[in-house]
Amino acid sequence: MLWSDPPDEPPEELRAAQAMVRRAGLLLAIAVIVYLLVLGAP
Repeated sequence: MLWSDPPDEPPEELRAAQAMVRRAGLLLAIAVIVYLLVLGAP
């Protein structure tokens, strides 16, 4: 890597979008688990 190369880190908007997608996916996974538990309850 040369000193003139641009840094590898993604721009701030992309990092924010990735964090939001990660949070949304985690929330969706938890919602599905809770839904299945409620659905399976007698």
